[in-house]
Amino acid sequence: MIEIPDLAAGGLAAGTLSAFVLAGGLLRSRRRGARQQEEMAELRSQGDGARAEVGRLSRAYAAEVAHLAQRRVPAEATRAAHPHVQVPGPLHPDLAGTALGAGLDGVLEGIATAVAQERKRVDAAARAGMRGATREIQAGLYRLQDQLRGLQQRYDDPELAQTLFALDHENEQSLRRAQVTAVVCGAWVGLAREESHLVDAVTGGQSRLVGYHRVRIHNHLEPGTALVSHAVEPVAIIVAELLDNALRHSAPDTEVVVNLERAHHGVSVTIDDAGVGMSPDERAYAQRMVAGTEPILLSELGDPPRMGLAAIGQLTRQFDLSVDLSSPSPYGGVRAVLLVKNHLLSRIDPARRRPAAAAPRSTRTADEQPALEPAAPYVPEPVAAYDTGAITHEPAPDGDALPQRRRRARAALPAETAAAPARTPEESAAALGALQSGTAAARSAAPTEGNEPR
Repeated sequence: MIEIPDLAAGGLAAGTLSAFVLAGGLLRSRRRGARQQEEMAELRSQGDGARAEVGRLSRAYAAEVAHLAQRRVPAEATRAAHPHVQVPGPLHPDLAGTALGAGLDGVLEGIATAVAQERKRVDAAARAGMRGATREIQAGLYRLQDQLRGLQQRYDDPELAQTLFALDHENEQSLRRAQVTAVVCGAWVGLAREESHLVDAVTGGQSRLVGYHRVRIHNHLEPGTALVSHAVEPVAIIVAELLDNALRHSAPDTEVVVNLERAHHGVSVTIDDAGVGMSPDERAYAQRMVAGTEPILLSELGDPPRMGLAAIGQLTRQFDLSVDLSSPSPYGGVRAVLLVKNHLLSRIDPARRRPAAAAPRSTRTADEQPALEPAAPYVPEPVAAYDTGAITHEPAPDGDALPQRRRRARAALPAETAAAPARTPEESAAALGALQSGTAAARSAAPTEGNEPR
């Protein structure tokens, strides 16, 4: 029989055991809750850091895009016209090689391609417009040239003839500028000429310039050295532009020296001036222009546009010619060398067809060149055709020889041959030079009032 105290003691022990069990469970729950709170706090802190990192990267990307739009894209667009402009890199150099860096570089490449294509399109439109304008200008200048020649044939007054020659020469300047502009814009040279002595093409280029009297040409070529027909006008244009540069950039009391010499691969036309010369950068730019190896846009020609060098580049590329500006002149200025290659050269029998009278004769000795028939005294053809008076010397009553002007009778011409043949530029220059020389000689020889010879 179990006694009550024993039952009480057993119940007490069971209760104590349960209390211990409950206390242990509560303790474990609290610890678990503490750990969970710590984990949640850690997760919260990590989330804040991640959000901060995301925010930092977003701000960096926004700064790169703003830098791209404000600095890099404008610089890339400007570099299309000015290659010396430097395009800034990204703000963060560590972007190189990343997807973002590649994307930004792709934007710049797309901008450069689009700008280059648009510049070419605009340039092509500008060239087409200028070709049309110069075509109209050339047509008007050719009509004016015909009118001047008609006046030269109609009137025989020497002073009027000299004035008309001067106006014709001024008209030639305008024609030359229009022709050069047309060539730069992609037009053909505009003239088809027959095979000509090379020295005639050089003097033809000289005759188109203001200050042509300052040019001294030394012809060291074998007589009869000529150009094929399609190379005559390009060579004349190139020589005219090179001489024009030489004359413009040298003092008016200096000469420009031209030497025509045979080379292994053709004939060289060397032009030396005593001008101011060019800096290395200017020389490099000029050489790039005349080489003709790269397309030149009108926007690259400066303001005002320098058409001459660009025209030379067009012609050297089209006709397989070569121009070199890399060497300074021994006179302190610029040396320009035009090389006419062998396949553009021909030969004309000088006994059958002589060079123009104004062209310098070859310096080759008699043993080096074939014997030529004695040439008849040269009379400038336009002067004779315009029925000008001729200056002759007859004995004066006092025994001195004074110039007397006698009117030359006009020969009767058949109706179909009455019109004078079209003059070449070199013939125009020769006629003008001869007329001016004759007029000056007459004026200096003739006595004036109060200044008779004693």
